[in-house]
Parts: sequence; structure tokens; C-alpha cells
Amino acid sequence: MSLPAFSTQAELFSTAGLSGQLFEATDRYRLFAQKVYPALAQIRSQLEACYCADNGRVAIEPVLLLGVSLWQYLEAVPDRQAVDMLHYHAGWNFALNRQVGDELFHPTTLVNFRQRLLDHDLSAIGFETVLEALVCAGLVARQSRQRLDSTQMFGRVSRMSRLDCVRESLRLALEELAQEVKAEARPEGWSRLWDRYVDSQTDYRAPLETLTRKMVEAGADAQQLLGWLTTPAAKELARGTQAQLLARVFSEQFEVVAATGAAEPKTKEQLGSERVQNPHEPEATYAVKGKGDQKKEHVGYKVQVAETVTETVLAPGEPTDNFISGIVTHAARESDEEGALKMEKEQQAMGLEKPPVQYVDAAYISTQELMRAAAEGRELIGPSPGAASKSDERFCSDHFDVRVEQRKALCPAGQQNSQCSRLEEQTSGKVSYRFEWSTEACAKCLLRQPCIKSEHPHRTLVVGEHHSVLQGRRREQKTEPFKQRMKHRNAIEGTQSELVRAHGLRRARYRGLAKTRLQNYFTGAAGNIKRWLRRAAWELPSGLTAKLSTATAI
Repeated sequence: MSLPAFSTQAELFSTAGLSGQLFEATDRYRLFAQKVYPALAQIRSQLEACYCADNGRVAIEPVLLLGVSLWQYLEAVPDRQAVDMLHYHAGWNFALNRQVGDELFHPTTLVNFRQRLLDHDLSAIGFETVLEALVCAGLVARQSRQRLDSTQMFGRVSRMSRLDCVRESLRLALEELAQEVKAEARPEGWSRLWDRYVDSQTDYRAPLETLTRKMVEAGADAQQLLGWLTTPAAKELARGTQAQLLARVFSEQFEVVAATGAAEPKTKEQLGSERVQNPHEPEATYAVKGKGDQKKEHVGYKVQVAETVTETVLAPGEPTDNFISGIVTHAARESDEEGALKMEKEQQAMGLEKPPVQYVDAAYISTQELMRAAAEGRELIGPSPGAASKSDERFCSDHFDVRVEQRKALCPAGQQNSQCSRLEEQTSGKVSYRFEWSTEACAKCLLRQPCIKSEHPHRTLVVGEHHSVLQGRRREQKTEPFKQRMKHRNAIEGTQSELVRAHGLRRARYRGLAKTRLQNYFTGAAGNIKRWLRRAAWELPSGLTAKLSTATAI
């Protein structure tokens, strides 16, 4: 599919010709045309890779489609409404170098355009282009202070029970095979499987014993079908998407007993966090955050958002000068530390350097990360997770003064340990230290009751190899200067709220990690464009005067 002729010069009698009457200097459509559209036009050569040079009919201009996609997220409109906006909205046409009345395209063209971006690994091109334009404008430095936090994102499907997940996987596999295998070549018992999983559903009011039996039954049927797919006649069919998914679900939910060869459901403790929750979106994983009334569960993804941090004091009415410097979408089951590493790689690929100072919450803080940041000459500012205590009434490691390097520790009563042992796990190589106090000293101690359980003769304490680093952060975070520095992290919560409420970050529009990642790149780009245009309008003399007069009137 070839591309049309491209020009950034508007025609004489066009929407641009009326721009002085329709759009003042601070109007966001004019500013988009001045600031953002030229940056999009410069990357046309990269977009050309998505199209054939001399094959098929002339394609819709990709720079236009990229601009329309950005406006979709700026104004939260779907594909069909976006095309309608090009039909009658003068602002959209002026911002995208079009004329009202120009030939339109079908809304599915936007769907095909997004797929082209995915197929050519260009899902980040919109976000990266806007970010690079901000760098060139001097609004974002390639190395700057940053704050980082994550938020949950719901997938397009809900969480299924284990039984429903297995039965639905069987149904999808059977329907896929029905299109490929003729009736006479289908496996034995095909009609029984079809009647059980395609033509009927589970009765949710059935007692637990019945549902348990159906789970075992589904495991046996899946094992039988997968066994048939390993035969020479059906070997090619095993490569089908739903057949492979069934094999994955079976391995996650069942284990084959060696003695009998039968498939038995795994216990809850044997299930992995990466397992399929819904076969209609296998990449959406389950995650839980918080406990009790604060507990939040979801099936979907996790989004890491990084934002620059400037310490300049803004004037009254001045828009923010902080911008989103990275947005990473990954599996919901993965930790924030894993997400931070992916953010680091993404920013490096976009030409940004590691931030000298990074503000985070406790989920990103660990001994290893603090040591890595110190070795690289960076500051990782965030509270350390609290020490693990088996009982709220017992002293935990925070109450002890531990010096691992000297193998010494002081208990809350001021008693020094009598013994220290170095422990190393054979499988992982993890090193820890076990501090012990003498029975005699603990027997006479006035703090014995809140420190030691009644059945224990003396106190012991096990800490990690680099506990001194963690202990130092726990003490530092209680100081007033540290608390003042941590205030720089708080604004990331507002940024996430902005992306969720104004640009739909909370819920995925599409199924699959790749498409969800594309959605979030457009979301991040829209957030940056909005902030850029607001700041550009404020910096103009007319915009600044209007802002100051408004502030004076108030």
C-alpha cells in the first residue's frame, strides 16, 4: 500500500486562512499545530516502514492517523467519533493541517493503523516523539530527578473460577478443531465432549461435591484431547492457538499422577501467579494489593508511570513544568522492583539517562536496590518496608541496634549478643546472620515479656547480610529532612489520577499486553501534550497577561 504525497504547507483558502479569526494565540489547536504537528511530520520516514512503497491503493496519510490517534486520547473519543470530528470540527482540522470538507476515511482505518504500529514494533512512537520534542524545547532534560509509582489496570475480561477457566479452554479448543478436522477424522468421544463443553454450561447452584467432580472430569477430558493431539495424524493441529492454550491451562491446573496416569487438580498452594485467569485474555494476570478493608484485587496489568521533578517554585496560576518521562505496562503479578528495571531499560532506549534522584514508595525499596543505587552514584529516596514481626507485641528488628559487619547487636535493654552465626542457603546462596543472647541475661531482663515468647529460653534475631543498609534507611526516614524530601513523591498520585480520569488509564480498551501497552503510550503522550500546550499558552505574553488578570480579579 503506497503513501500519498505529503506536504506541511496549508492551502491558501483553507481552515488555516481563517485561523486568526477562529483560533487565538493561546488556543490549544493553534499550539498543537505549531508545537506538536511539526514533530509528527518529522517522523514520517519511520512511519513509511509500515507501508509498501509500490503495492496496492494509496494509503491514508500516516502522520494524519497518528495525529488523530493522539487527539482521540486528548479528548477521550472512540474511532467513529474521531472521524466525525474531522468532518465538522474546525479545531481538529486546523491542528492536523487539514481543511474542513477534505475526504474522510473509514473508522476501521484507525484500527488497521494501530495494528501496523504493533506489527512494526512502533507502539511507542507517539510517546517517544512527543517526549523528544519536549527535550528539544528544553522542557525535559535527558537526565533529571524523577518520581515513580505504579497503578493497576483492569483487563477486558473478568476473573473466572478454576472450573470455568478449564471448561472454557476446552470449548475454545473444540471449536477451533471443528473447523480444521473433518467429522470422520475426529477423536473418539467427540460428540460427548462437544455436548459437555460446547452445548451445555455448568450449573452454578450445584453443590461443592458436584463442582469438584466436574473439575476432575474436565481434567480427564482435557488430558484425553491433548493426548490425541500428540498422535501423528493430529500433530499439526496441536500448533493451533486454542490447542496450545488448552495445553497451558491443563499444565497449570492439573498434575498427572505417575502411579495411575490420571490428572488430578492441583491444590491452591501449587498454583502459580502466572496462570491463565481467563482464556479470552491469557496475558491478563491476577494481582492483589493491601489487606483487610484496603485489599484490592484485579485481573489485568500493572502500569509504571515516571515523571520529572523540578524544585522551582511556580508562580500563581503557572502550569506544571513536570512531564511524564516514561510509561511501562507489564504483567500485574510482577513486582514494582521488576517494573522499575523495565522503566530503566525503556528510558535508556528513548535516550534518557538514569535519574540522579528518584522518589518512590516502599514497594521499590530493598537492600539490593539501595546498594545498587549507591554503587551507581544515585539516590533512591523512599521509605523502607517495616521489619517483619511475628507479633505486634514483640520487639522486631527495628528495636535492635545491629552492626552486621562487626557481628554485634544491642537489644532494646542494651544487652549485647553472646553469639553470631553466619547462615547460607544451599539452593539460593542467600546469606543471613543469626544473633543470640545468653539465657542468663534474658532471664533477668525487665523487657523479657515484650521481647521473648514464654516457651523460648532466650532471644534470637535473624537479619540479612546487608541489614545495616536497611537499618540506616529506617532511621533516616524518621528525620524531618527526609520527610520534606519525600513530599516530592506525592505529586505522582495526582498524575496517575489525571491519566485515569481524563484519559482512561484504569481500563484496557483492547485485549492483550501488546495492545494495552500501545494504549498506554498514547495515554502518556496525551498527558504530556496537554501539559505542554498549557505551559506554552501561559508563557505567551497574551496568555500570561490573561492569567495574571484572572488571578488579580479573584
